[in-house]
This record gives sequence, structure tokens and C-alpha cells, in this order.
Amino acid sequence: MARMHVPTRLRWSDLDAYGHVNNAEMLRLLEEARIAAFWATEHASEEQGTAVLDARPGSNTVTVIARQEVEYLVPIPYMRQPLDIQLWLGRLGGSSIEVCYEVCSPLGVEPFVMYTRAATTIVLLDSETMRPRRLTDQERAVWTPYLEEPVAFTKRH
Repeated sequence: MARMHVPTRLRWSDLDAYGHVNNAEMLRLLEEARIAAFWATEHASEEQGTAVLDARPGSNTVTVIARQEVEYLVPIPYMRQPLDIQLWLGRLGGSSIEVCYEVCSPLGVEPFVMYTRAATTIVLLDSETMRPRRLTDQERAVWTPYLEEPVAFTKRH
């Protein structure tokens, strides 16, 4: 089972009046981890090998979120060490991917705590036509090793 581990720092402003990470800020944390894992930048040599999606301004690809589901298991308090956000792919479609997440306590910190499970479906669009575009052979080859069962949410209706 291959997963990406993206250390993601909290900001003091991520907390709400109850002293834990606000639910809306969780979506931002997931976005930060997703961007670090999959989106290419000018500094490609410093990036993870999975960061092959070029969705920068002026590129041929635009990405849109089609669906998000988040299950909050335990409130996340402020901590200085970065959270360990584990990512994998629950599905590689023709023009979409399902990114799965487990937001966990920082690596090496005991006891281990899983705070959140989540999944995001992303659709890749051709920037000129704004129509879905197929995953490239390179994207599929790089991401296939991270394909495993989707998130098993505990409270499904």
C-alpha cells in the first residue's frame, strides 16, 4: 500500500473559538496537501514524483472539484509539528481522480491519532474548451502505484 505523506503545518488562524481546527479550514488543509502531492511547479526538482499535474495559469489543464466528503473523527488542537496528511487515490477515472486522505498526528508523535478522513473528486478540464480531458499516460503511470481502496467512511447513509 503506497501512500504519500505530506507534512502540513497548522496556522493559529485555523482554530475556532473552541480551540480546535475549524471545519472550513480542514478543506484548506486538504487542499494544501493535495496541491503539494499532485501539482507541478517551477521547482520540479524539489517536488514529489507524483506532482505531474500542470494546472498553473496558462497551462492546458484546469481542475475543478466535483465532490468532497469529510468525516471528522477527533477535534484537532493547535500543534507546532506538522500534521501527517496521508494521501492516496481511490479511483482513476477517464477524466477524474478521487483523492483520499487521512489526517493524522505528526509523524513520530505518540499516541497516534487519526483526526479526519476525507475524499475529493477532481475533474481535469481542457483549459481552452472547458470540457473534461482524459488523464494522460504519464499521469496514469505516475499515480497508479498510489491506487488503493477508497476511504471507508464510518457513517454512511
